[in-house]
Amino acid sequence: MAAKHAAQAATYSDGSPLDEVQYLECKLILKPEPFTSAKVFFEYGDLVKRTAAKFGIGFSDKGIVLRPELREVLFLDSADFRLYNNAFILRRRIAYDNGFPAPDPEIVFKFRHPDLDTAARLDVRPNIAGHSRIKFKAEALPLKNEVGGFRMLYSHNVQFPLSQAPEGDRTAMAMLADVFPALAGLKASGVDRVELVNQTYVEEVLQDLGVLDFGKGVTAEANIAIWRDRATHQRLCGEFAFQAKFKRRDELHEKAMERCRQFFIALQQAGREWLSLGTTKTGLVYRLKGNPPQAHE
Repeated sequence: MAAKHAAQAATYSDGSPLDEVQYLECKLILKPEPFTSAKVFFEYGDLVKRTAAKFGIGFSDKGIVLRPELREVLFLDSADFRLYNNAFILRRRIAYDNGFPAPDPEIVFKFRHPDLDTAARLDVRPNIAGHSRIKFKAEALPLKNEVGGFRMLYSHNVQFPLSQAPEGDRTAMAMLADVFPALAGLKASGVDRVELVNQTYVEEVLQDLGVLDFGKGVTAEANIAIWRDRATHQRLCGEFAFQAKFKRRDELHEKAMERCRQFFIALQQAGREWLSLGTTKTGLVYRLKGNPPQAHE
């Protein structure tokens, strides 16, 4: 499950070293039907706790209370899904505090690919004057058609507040290519622009579940979420995820990682009736109205 490194001698065009994976995130896409109330979050959390105990994995939910966070997620792409078809994802995310939106939405631009070197060599750094944050993740997902295994995607992300983006027509492809030089290779005319994917505003309800302890200093925060269409309240999917952060690959002790692999597979088997195989949250939004794009997921 641990990622291989891209060639150490490789650099970006300005001589900067390639970004390295610093997060391992394991994700299970869940069927939407069970998510009829907030208490379902903790029902799945009990399954996580029981499964972890079988492998001697610590699970602490001290201080966790049923208090879901609310976020709005919007995906932006051209009418022909040019970004997604080339393994790019552009989204705007707005957090809510006691029912009120944060004043400065977050922009997330990512390149997601099954090959580590391809993901690492794609320079996602934006052309903005302000601060941005790079997050390079190895993402483990179940196999597409069966329970009991995993496949890897590598998600090379950058995120920054919308206020840091240049002023102007932020929906114009030409401007986006200026802000995100990684998009320069996508052909764009002067009238090309992005729009809301499938006219869907996603409402994410996110609940923290606790912290998993795999030993040897490897811990991972666990959470669960439901995604809904904000306009129709249609439940799209659920997701359980746990994520470990590390500074260097040698921090990922093999014994702890093997325990992590075993747990990820066992949780699929123990909760197979919860699982929705063969997709991602983003993929579901793109496929809501047919005409599925050709993604690298």
